[in-house]
Amino acid sequence: MNYRMLGSTGLLVSEIGFGTIPILQGNIPVLPDYFNLDEKEALAVMNYAYKQGCNLYDTAIVPEYGDAEIKLGKFAASIGRKHIIISDKARFFSGSEMYQAVETSCENLGTIPDLYFVHQVDADHENEVFGQGGALDALTELKAEGKIRYAGIATHYYDILLRGAQDDRVDVLQGSGNLLERGMLDRLREEPLFRKKGFLVNKIYAAGLLPAKFSVQTLIDFVLSYPISSALIGLGTMEQIDAAINKTISSQESKIPSFSEVLAVLEKEYVPIPCDRCQRCVCPYGTEIHTLFRQYHYFHLGKDYWALKKLALGITESAKHCRECITMPCMDACPQKIRIPQKMQEVEQLTLL
Repeated sequence: MNYRMLGSTGLLVSEIGFGTIPILQGNIPVLPDYFNLDEKEALAVMNYAYKQGCNLYDTAIVPEYGDAEIKLGKFAASIGRKHIIISDKARFFSGSEMYQAVETSCENLGTIPDLYFVHQVDADHENEVFGQGGALDALTELKAEGKIRYAGIATHYYDILLRGAQDDRVDVLQGSGNLLERGMLDRLREEPLFRKKGFLVNKIYAAGLLPAKFSVQTLIDFVLSYPISSALIGLGTMEQIDAAINKTISSQESKIPSFSEVLAVLEKEYVPIPCDRCQRCVCPYGTEIHTLFRQYHYFHLGKDYWALKKLALGITESAKHCRECITMPCMDACPQKIRIPQKMQEVEQLTLL
């Protein structure tokens, strides 16, 4: 296992971080029902990863990640708390809610987390999180009180990550990216401000879909080619750990395919939209064009029911706006020169099947 510095924190973290979703039990509506490890099985899997050199374990408050937070706390106690770095998070945006969430997490873990993130910050809650009395202020206060070591922002949006990179209260950032959805990672590499923050990347396998098309080694090598701290991967079996962690000690690196080469692989099964989710396509009607294009890909890659369910939340209205739009600033901003209005109509057709 190789290790990297976590921004300016002074912490060395393993290049592969342990994502705890696969070890949970509980009724989690947004997750598949096959994640069902009991406590003994979960501790064994976490210990196996630890013996392979993994020292960063990422979780979230109960019940968002089921009982994973509690299991992680028991694992930390079993091997000695000082041997691992715990990354935790909660989806609360006000200061009072976040303060209480961290105290609850400390109780669940039986210890203080090293990193604590405001989870899934979006445009609707951004100003609340960063504003006076918001969640970030609460994390700053908790850090001063010794209840967390470092404060973070976790989001899927580049503009919010950039705001976090510009904020002295933020020590660490967490965002998403993979071989297909590489646009945001490309932008991170171009912006020097991100070098000062620890950066964790999730969604390396794109909801588990990309390993059917590309080797795990290729997927991980791709993400680690960027100036990040650690790649977070959901690990639930010894085999998954071997595939993810043991590849990092291989002396022969895999060839990283270009974006056009990735699209060529996908073209064997369907017509992909050449969107890398750089998020430059700002829509005057507020449509998240890149997210809808992601759902199009996920539908064709195998998550058809989940993708359609997400698309049904607004694709009809978004496609209507596209038909009516005159200025089309999204097309001017798109580096891939995608004919966005046309593609939006194609995405809408999926919901009519």
